[in-house]
Amino acid sequence: MLKFLVRAVFAALGLWIASAIVPGVSIDNTGTLVVAAVLLGVVNAIVRPVVFILTLPLTIVTLGLFLLVVNAAMIGLVAMLLGGFHVDGLIPGVLAAIVTGVVSWIGSMIARDDRERR
Repeated sequence: MLKFLVRAVFAALGLWIASAIVPGVSIDNTGTLVVAAVLLGVVNAIVRPVVFILTLPLTIVTLGLFLLVVNAAMIGLVAMLLGGFHVDGLIPGVLAAIVTGVVSWIGSMIARDDRERR
């Protein structure tokens, strides 16, 4: 549970940075940001694996680049489900996915415990 909360915090940070630097991505308020981060975690845990399996041939053909589109689709799905979170198309979604992914990756490197380092 603690690991999920840490991931949600870094996802929220990534979404906040994405809304600040990516034109076409906006979040109305802090409450929406927190709900979007938790919802993104749930969507990534439940929906993303199914979409990943269904698009695996296309992901292999594009040497993994299609995963950017899959991640953008997950962010777009969260934006559709949540009223105060807006993504205006595929390109802003892909850029938001890149920003959120990089921030989450850096966060996981920072929050990694000693057992995982071995």
